Amino acid sequence: MADFEERRSLLGDEDERFVGDREPQRGAGGTGGTGAMPAICDPRHLLHRVVVLVFMCFLGFGSYFCYDNPAALQTQVLQDLNLNTENFMRLYAWYSWPNVVLCFFGGFLLDRVFGIRFGTIIFSVFVCAGQIVFATGALLNHFWLMEAGRFIFGIGGESLAVAQNTYAVNWFKGKELNLVFGLQLSMARLGSTVNMNIMGWVYNKVAGLVGSPGYTALGGSLMIAAVTCLFSLICALVLAYLDKRAERILQKEQGGTGEVIKLTDVKDFPLTLWLIFIICVCYYVAIFPFIGLGQVFFIEKFNFSPAEARAVNSIVYIISAPASPILGFLVDKTGRNVVWVIIAVTATLAAHMMLAFTFWNPWIAMSLLGVSYSLLACALWPMVAFVVPEHQLGTAYGFMQSIQNLGLALIAMAAGAILDTRGYLVLEVFFCACICMALMAVVMLYFVDYLRGGDLNQSAAARARLQKEATSDAENKRRPTPRPLLDPSVITCPQECFEMMSFIRLPAPPPAL
Repeated sequence: MADFEERRSLLGDEDERFVGDREPQRGAGGTGGTGAMPAICDPRHLLHRVVVLVFMCFLGFGSYFCYDNPAALQTQVLQDLNLNTENFMRLYAWYSWPNVVLCFFGGFLLDRVFGIRFGTIIFSVFVCAGQIVFATGALLNHFWLMEAGRFIFGIGGESLAVAQNTYAVNWFKGKELNLVFGLQLSMARLGSTVNMNIMGWVYNKVAGLVGSPGYTALGGSLMIAAVTCLFSLICALVLAYLDKRAERILQKEQGGTGEVIKLTDVKDFPLTLWLIFIICVCYYVAIFPFIGLGQVFFIEKFNFSPAEARAVNSIVYIISAPASPILGFLVDKTGRNVVWVIIAVTATLAAHMMLAFTFWNPWIAMSLLGVSYSLLACALWPMVAFVVPEHQLGTAYGFMQSIQNLGLALIAMAAGAILDTRGYLVLEVFFCACICMALMAVVMLYFVDYLRGGDLNQSAAARARLQKEATSDAENKRRPTPRPLLDPSVITCPQECFEMMSFIRLPAPPPAL
């Protein structure tokens, strides 16, 4: 999902949690009185927030589960619908196209138009409707309808990730926030992993029920997958109720995304930020399109069964679920973000070269790819906050996501065309070339940053020290300084004369005789 939700761990760490900010008047139903409510019903209590967290995590489960349905059923889609690979990859391109634009407006729609609760429900409806249209297109053997379904699905998918993270910030600002984002990321990876490993089995069961494989079995399988999106829609409705109830009980204001998009800021972006954009695009176009095409690759080159191919193709997501919070903690403690990005890009290049030019067990290369993918996400996305001021963060991240989706849409179609005409070896060389461009960009970033003082590649201790000094300076500037008594020799204006006279206490007149 373009890893939109991974960069959000930057938000809110320094803020205080809203829960407990006010001492609410509690009673039955939260409307008044002094009676105590059960802990599981009390928005101030940890147990209640754990319940909310469960619904938050499952809010995006259906979206992530269904995003890679084409990859999990690549063989079946190609055979049952009689498609070539270029047309198959258009299913991923159509998901990305709306997000070239919507990434700038998703936060605005949530903040200013719909509100977080209604907006989350709307985006969940788009995801659910898109998957149903996608499945209906397969049932009717109308590929154009499947493309329309993926477009509708894309309208809701990325914006739903924004809404999910907004809920997390609103409920868990403070020390719990990073843990919550880690759990949400793990649930997203779980959805992708379950999809990769279960959809083939679902297809076989449906084919057995209808009597034979074909587009009817494919459409039925995709319609069953839509149940996960319906479940996520139910989670959106429950979250809206719980958030509305907490707003009433705690007398809090409805939170926003915190994203401020101002496209005119683009002209002020520094060179280092443009290099980060290049790294992002060139790296991710060698990850997601490859996973989308991976099943047939492992079947043809390594003679894997479809089940084995789906399992090895999902190892990137399996590793990312536990590795992302661990590697994020490592980057936080050590700093040196640029060095970690260099390591991640180099490891990814090595993994693709192993897959392209060797017949080693692909579990080795895919495991290395999973670790390096997680490491890059932890080290690359936070760097944006180091090079642009806070008021430009929304624009920077929106632009970064926009060009990432543009790159994914174009490269998805290009990868399909290359595979149809040149084969998997040339496709892997193409992916290696993309990674090499990312490596050149990150090396340039290292030297540009070094010439400008090395802010991006500082150690964690040095960064913390500078932040502490900056905080102290800001506090000193805000602290009022006592005005010294004025020296008459330096008085230069009537206003200063007036101020000086206000300090002069004349002797009292003698009492009248």
